[in-house]
This record gives sequence, C-alpha cells and structure tokens, in this order.
Amino acid sequence: MTELPRSADRSADRSADRAADPSSATPEGRSVIHDLGYRPYTGPRLGAASIAGALLVTGFRNTFGLGRSGRSKVLPFILLGLNVLPAVIIGGVMVMVGLKELPIGYAQYASTTQVLLGIFVASQAPVLFSRDLRHGTISLYLARPLPSATYAVARWGALLGATLVFLLGPILILYAVALLGELDVSDQSRQAAVGVGLAVLLALSLAGVAGLIASWSTRRGFAVVATIALLLLGNGIVTAIQAIAGEEHHARVGEVAGLFSPYSLYRGLMATWADGDVATPPTGVPMQAAYVVVFVGLSAACLAGLVWRYRRVATA
Repeated sequence: MTELPRSADRSADRSADRAADPSSATPEGRSVIHDLGYRPYTGPRLGAASIAGALLVTGFRNTFGLGRSGRSKVLPFILLGLNVLPAVIIGGVMVMVGLKELPIGYAQYASTTQVLLGIFVASQAPVLFSRDLRHGTISLYLARPLPSATYAVARWGALLGATLVFLLGPILILYAVALLGELDVSDQSRQAAVGVGLAVLLALSLAGVAGLIASWSTRRGFAVVATIALLLLGNGIVTAIQAIAGEEHHARVGEVAGLFSPYSLYRGLMATWADGDVATPPTGVPMQAAYVVVFVGLSAACLAGLVWRYRRVATA
C-alpha cells in the first residue's frame, strides 16, 4: 500500500484545526460575525414624555402598594379606609335619620383627618424618592433619555395624585350623600367646589414638602420621622400659638403664625371661604391674599427644590 506524503498529513491537520476554530478560517486569523437569527428592534422608540408618563402611573400605583408585595398594601389602604370611614358613616346616618344638612362641611373634613393625611404622605413619599437613591436605580433612570427635572416632576406628580385621592374621596362621598338626601344642589355644589379647591392647595403643599424631605434621605425611617415632625409637630406648635394669641386678644400674632404650617394655612382659608371655626382666622384682604400666596409659593418652592436636588444627583 502506498503511503501519503508527509505534506498531505500536515494539510489534513491544518484543515481539522480550522474546522475546530472558526476564527482561524478567515485571513490572518481574524474573527467573523455569525448570523444567529436575532432581529433588531424595529418598533417605535418613545421619548421622554412617554417615560415620564410611565413613571407617573407606576409611582401612583406604588404609593398604594399596587404592583408590590402584599405587606406594602397594608398601611396605605388602612389609612385610606380610616379616612373615608367617617364619610361613609355620615352617609348612613343621613339616609336612616333624614338629616337636612351635612353634619360636617366639605372643607372641614380634611381638617379633622389631618393626622391620617400627614402619616400617609410621610410614609409614602420615601417609596417614590428614597428607594431609588438608596438602591442606586436613580442612575439607571437618568441614563435613559430622561432629564432629571422630568424625573422629579413625575415622582412629585405621582405623590400629588395619591394625596388628591386621599383628600377628594371623602368630598365625593359627602357630595353624593347630599344629593341623595335631596339637599339644595346649587348650595352643595358651591361648598363642594370650595372644598375641592382647598384640597388641591393642601395636596400641592404636602406633596412638595414630603417629596423634598424624602429626596434628601436614603433611609425611609429618617424621611418618615422628619416629615411627621415638620408637618404634625409644626402644626401643633402653630395651633398652640394661635390659641394663646386668641385668648390674649393678639389676633394678629395668631394670623402671622398661621403662615408657618400647611395645615394652618388650610384652616385659615377654610375659615374665610367656608365659614370654618378657627381661633385666629386671617382678617382683611391683604392677610387673606398673603395666605394664598404663601400656600402657592410653598408648593412652587418645594417643587423647584426637588428639581434642583435631582439635577445635582444627575451630575454627581
């Protein structure tokens, strides 16, 4: 039998090596890209507005624990249930007894449940702001075509929406009860409109204050404690000052003190626009205008602070 030349053996060995190593099959051993059948994304590419809308909806759901674990739903829904429970009870009493007027006004309702409202915004603001800072996911959000200001406004809007649900739910229940009780439609609509306007002002300020505090803390507990201390304890101090000023007949001191808390601002305007009972309500057009300006200015300042804060985070 004839033996193959040694050169033929070497050629066969090189062919086997090329089959085992595809990169060696190209000139000078360069790599080659193989088409494995993957197809690129050819759908529409959404911009910052769509991302912000998704953040807004997701943040609103997360505020009530939706889309999260079952434990996350307990506190917000308990607070929401306790908040609307008096309105439901009032509705039942009016149907059974046949009252000719609501036992509590639309605007006065939020003033009586302010503790529940303060706990709600204090506990849920860190869900939207502190978690992203603590886990570092904020850098992933801002790596997308999403400006830091848009992120801050979207998160603030989610908290504002949840706060409005908390405030407007009882007003809608009371309004429906009033209509079912055949109370005067025009009078009830006017009072309900005033209550809605005041609720919007209060929600704007509370969402701004709670969101700004939470944006500076990576620990949820710290943010909750700081928000409760500022909102509830601060309101208690202002209320005490107003009560003392009213007893000592220094009404102007109480009016000025009312400018230093969102709740006292709300009560002052409630006394002016909805005939609420307050120790030292703002008297005169200039003081009433000052209450409105401070209320709106506080909300705008807190939102501006949020935007500034996340611009710093984006450039850090």
